[in-house]
Amino acid sequence: MSRNAKINTLLLLLVAALAVLPIALGLGEGKEEPFTGADAQAEAAITELKPDYEPWFSPLYEPPSGEVESALFALQAALGAGVLAYYFGVRKGRRQGLAQAAAGTGAGAGAGAGAGAATPES
Repeated sequence: MSRNAKINTLLLLLVAALAVLPIALGLGEGKEEPFTGADAQAEAAITELKPDYEPWFSPLYEPPSGEVESALFALQAALGAGVLAYYFGVRKGRRQGLAQAAAGTGAGAGAGAGAGAATPES
């Protein structure tokens, strides 16, 4: 097993552990909604500390359900990952293109000059 394969396997196991351990250890037990986001937890804490609190602004769009909100969040994450992947792909492609161009012009100029010099003139 190569070094890269070992590292990839270790990273995959760590990600799986991060997903499974909180559920297996019961870290969310005793709560009504054990794995809510930070926004919901902050809203609950503010309401508990100061019940008459008025928000400064309201959201532009309120999704009809939690499932739609989760789907929109997943879509946003996927689009962000796509933009990052595109950026890194373009960056790698440019770097490879520059390396090939540098190797091609150095080798191409030398081969052309050598071929012209080796041709006998009559």
